[in-house]
Amino acid sequence: MALLEIVTYPDERLKKAAQPVERVDDEIKKLVDDMAETMYAAPGVGLAGNQVGVLKKVVVLDVDYPDGKPNLIVLINPEIVEKEGALTWEEGCLSLPGINEEVQRYAKVKVRALNLDGEPFEIQSEGDVLAVALQHEIDHLDGVVLIDRLSFLKKRMLHKQLVKEKASGAR
Repeated sequence: MALLEIVTYPDERLKKAAQPVERVDDEIKKLVDDMAETMYAAPGVGLAGNQVGVLKKVVVLDVDYPDGKPNLIVLINPEIVEKEGALTWEEGCLSLPGINEEVQRYAKVKVRALNLDGEPFEIQSEGDVLAVALQHEIDHLDGVVLIDRLSFLKKRMLHKQLVKEKASGAR
């Protein structure tokens, strides 16, 4: 396993849509292992392929860690198949270090994906960090970053700040 570099905003790779995984092979399994190690080391609760510069529809999540023992969820080619309700949640993002903002999300989601054996499964969650994390990471795969979910004014202000910090080497 190896730690991967986490891509930070405004890197263009974060704005690109990831491509579906054709086959869950050894290369994808290694990517999942490396992404999980990177997520735990960061530390974070989720990581999408785009965030490590790999435009593949792969997500790793663990909303129980570090409060409990690791409980890794792997989602390959995830898609939201049901959604309802609304909630506001304060979110952070490994690609936007130090930024936490309130975002509107669906309260309840059902996601269909493939597991590491290439078998389809569904995961459902409502009103908790898992429901939010599922939506957040699937957004990444669609080229949508947390900052894109903010009001125009807040997005513009944060964008300027983050670009300036990156240019000065502060990020």
